Amino acid sequence: MKKWKQKAIVQKIISYLPLSHKINYVFQKYVTKGVTLSDEYFYDRLGHAKEHLISYRKYSDKTIPNSCLELGTGWYPIVPIGFFLSGVDKIYSVDISFLTSKNRLKTTLQKFVKCSDSGLLSNYINIVPDRLETIRRLLYACDEISFNGLLQNLNMTYLIEDARKLSLPDNSIDLVNSNNTFEHIPPDILIPILEEFKRVVKKEGGVMSHFIDMSDHFAHLDKSISIFNFLQFSDKQWKWIDNSIQSQNRMRIYDYKKIYSDLNIPISSESFREGDLNELKSILLADKFSNKKMEDIVKSHCHFISNMRNAN
Repeated sequence: MKKWKQKAIVQKIISYLPLSHKINYVFQKYVTKGVTLSDEYFYDRLGHAKEHLISYRKYSDKTIPNSCLELGTGWYPIVPIGFFLSGVDKIYSVDISFLTSKNRLKTTLQKFVKCSDSGLLSNYINIVPDRLETIRRLLYACDEISFNGLLQNLNMTYLIEDARKLSLPDNSIDLVNSNNTFEHIPPDILIPILEEFKRVVKKEGGVMSHFIDMSDHFAHLDKSISIFNFLQFSDKQWKWIDNSIQSQNRMRIYDYKKIYSDLNIPISSESFREGDLNELKSILLADKFSNKKMEDIVKSHCHFISNMRNAN
């Protein structure tokens, strides 16, 4: 049996269990090895932080946002810490469950120090020297500082709540961002989340910046399958394969663009990455995809930037 099928079965079972996210963490840590903070993952997210800040500077009248909100930070808060080092004063992370921990936060801080010592960090962000010293100090005294104390020193606040009903006031956030999170959210939930983002982001100088990975995430583990593998299944078939702890909505770029259009959220700038067209053609696509343009289906990643000054 292929690795992706084994993972799908195990995660489907885990999704029905109490404390499913914690069990899934153990499964991915010791079996799939998918939650180790690798250099590849660290620098990918650091690249995202860089692009978010570039996007903000392009469409705002300020160099650095005062406040940021990230959706679905996950196990390692790389982007929020990148924002802290850049000088952001209020950093919020919203998630439906609490996935990080003191040890994972410490691991993330160690990666940043190592990156700085290697001379690579300045290639990604403009570091505020006092902020880097704060991180070194926190690492030195990490055992004596509580987890909440660490977060407070990093200007970070975790909002463990429904992103459709944020506890933040209207017009209060300079930069709203996410990093390969939208693809895990069903459209009927993503739409009200984006509506809520539109409510809390500032209308003057506010920016939204979202990276979306539209590839089959099972292909990240199982290199024997294509990143388009999941497009062969009907919605009914996919419902049996998919799971609630690492759901994949299979939406394509035209689906996201329609949601943005319907909500009157501008796409002020966009970039995308394409997969292998021959690889896509080797897949017998399900009916819902087969009647679409191949040039749209083949897009595997995208980055949408919204200047909210132009939002209705």
